[in-house]
Amino acid sequence: MFGLARRLNEAGVVGINRRNAEYTLGYNKRKNYPLVDDKIKTKELAMNAGLAVPELYGVLESQRDIAKVGEILAKHDEYVIKPAQGSGGDGILVMSRGPAGYYRRASGTLMSEDELGYHLSNALSGSFSLGGQPDHVIIEYRVNFDPVFQKIAYQGVPDVRIIVFLGVPVMAMVRLPTRMSDGKANLHQGAIGAGLDIATGRTLTAVWRNSIVSEHPDTLNPVSGVMVPHWEKLLDLAAGSYELTDLGYQGIDIVLDREKGPLILELNARPGLNIQIANNAGLRHRLELVERNAADLKLKEDRINFSKQHFAVPS
Repeated sequence: MFGLARRLNEAGVVGINRRNAEYTLGYNKRKNYPLVDDKIKTKELAMNAGLAVPELYGVLESQRDIAKVGEILAKHDEYVIKPAQGSGGDGILVMSRGPAGYYRRASGTLMSEDELGYHLSNALSGSFSLGGQPDHVIIEYRVNFDPVFQKIAYQGVPDVRIIVFLGVPVMAMVRLPTRMSDGKANLHQGAIGAGLDIATGRTLTAVWRNSIVSEHPDTLNPVSGVMVPHWEKLLDLAAGSYELTDLGYQGIDIVLDREKGPLILELNARPGLNIQIANNAGLRHRLELVERNAADLKLKEDRINFSKQHFAVPS
């Protein structure tokens, strides 16, 4: 037990207690949390800064708004439904038009109008939200992912998670949907997390259900060695998120649409730690290096160059 703890510490692995005490609480002002905890506010924040986000189709604010959801969905062939203050991917539906009276989920299963109404009622009541408080529901554009992911994603939309500390991108991974995750790019629900070389956007090792894997369990294709497109733009968005939210420690999730390019999906003040397994590397040494050099990293370009210089993975 003690030997394992010592090895993890030497590897610089950050646990949840250290993350919360030293980074989430130490570098994130409480007043800024609503900017990232509420997906509607995050979307508005990004749009006001001229940044691209998935188009908003509608917002349900109360139980009586459920009656109008059919009218909203009828205008679109595909869409994503999510709680505005959801956590861990809970409550998200990735859907498309189905036969009369039904909607088709990413897995191919059908959901009836009554089942959807029940799900929306639970979401509005706060069943999926942080703290269980009453919530709103967002209906937005369903991303058509970049074809580079065609062989290593199952039906849903992959996204790129980048951990940003004091404006410096310190670690990244791409999350790949599986059959188990029902097309969602969420590790807790069974998606794959493939580490990324922060300098180039090349996929490295991958984790699935806390195990290291070399191929996608559904497509059986290798998940390493894939180059994420628009990588320089993704690093620019990540580094710029510091000025956007004034959060010292955060995660930014970006999706790559085949026509619209990079879109900011959401920001997170408490990003998960499985990214360390996906990269086969601990966060602490990188975070401490940024702390020691933060005074010289005021410009976004300097922070990006610092990241690429110090956190690149040898090819």
